[in-house]
Amino acid sequence: MKHANGTPLLARIITRALSTRLPVFVTVPTLDHPRATLLQGTTATPIPVPDRFEGMAASIRRGIDGLPAQTPGVMILPGDMPDLTTDDLTQLAQAFENNPSAIIRATTEDGRPGHPVIFPANLFPDLRQITGDQGGRAVVKAHMDRLRLVALPGNHALCDLDTPADWAAWHSVNGPNGV
Repeated sequence: MKHANGTPLLARIITRALSTRLPVFVTVPTLDHPRATLLQGTTATPIPVPDRFEGMAASIRRGIDGLPAQTPGVMILPGDMPDLTTDDLTQLAQAFENNPSAIIRATTEDGRPGHPVIFPANLFPDLRQITGDQGGRAVVKAHMDRLRLVALPGNHALCDLDTPADWAAWHSVNGPNGV
């Protein structure tokens, strides 16, 4: 498990998401997977993804299916974005609250689109149809007229630590333990 500032990166994101006081649901491979143990002692709800090998779409579909009825929208928040803050997440949630039929997408300070993305509940059926490892990209593309962009500081919306090179670059800016 990758760490930032001595904390597993996923735990860091979960803590920041919980600090928004919104309900938090976390897709995990299985309920006994090490990632699921990061939720112990929190109010976050784990959602197992037995078909996880299909790609990101499986996590999104399972996550949508695990939400309570009458959920107004879902913020899809990758667990490997260390620069996202509670304030960033709150800003996006407020934008959705002000425009609950919109797709809210975070951007960098200079307007490059990134994550998280909030989808309203009436797009859940579309999200249940996605496949592969492309996430909700096709749903956003099909509903561009509903897209609202929200700029976050710096590169918060794009800093995604997927590869060893990503980690090395992030550590070169943030120090060996991150911040």
